[in-house]
Amino acid sequence: MTDIITLSDSRVAAIAEQECGEPLVDLRDAPGLRIDHRQADADGSYAHLRLGALRRLLEAQALLPDGIRFLVVEGYRPPALQRRYFAQYAATLRTAHPDAGPDRIRELASAYISPPEVAPHVSGGAVDLTLCTADGTELPLGTEVNATPEESAGACRTGAPDIGAESRAHRALMSRALTTAGFVNYPTEWWHWSYGDRYWALLTGAPAARYGPAGAPARRR
Repeated sequence: MTDIITLSDSRVAAIAEQECGEPLVDLRDAPGLRIDHRQADADGSYAHLRLGALRRLLEAQALLPDGIRFLVVEGYRPPALQRRYFAQYAATLRTAHPDAGPDRIRELASAYISPPEVAPHVSGGAVDLTLCTADGTELPLGTEVNATPEESAGACRTGAPDIGAESRAHRALMSRALTTAGFVNYPTEWWHWSYGDRYWALLTGAPAARYGPAGAPARRR
């Protein structure tokens, strides 16, 4: 992981935010997107993205071959949920690495769960997704979405060498479409892509993040 910038890196936190004011929009109203329900929450936060991120996601889907579509697993994540996820995973890592100090635990945890203060999902600019056929059948991408580094033996990393040729081709297909549309990938998680957040700004050289923490989405009627 020497070439991977994790979200615990001080350079991410140092990125300024210039909130552009784009609203969170409901992906369930977007034409042609398939929304998975495995991360569904009571208020539907998981099915929201910032408007600019959604537009780019639809651009990326238009670049996929006929018969292949994105399957969106999770978009916006409320700050309280992000804090809970991070604390739970950090506690698991403290048990597995009892000699590791707080900084090391934070670094290890950020390879899978973003530190809450810089989390792309909290900004509304990040989306976890995979590929599927037109009827919703998921395509193989080497691991399940949200597979931890421990349970996948590192195969969750986007550039992991020990996955099959078909899965590698699917990851490359996803990468070409999403990168062309303006997203960046978090390289420890093949399914995680973002636009407009601090991590995106750092990787693209943008002067500031477009999105700070987003407010709660409007209730679906």
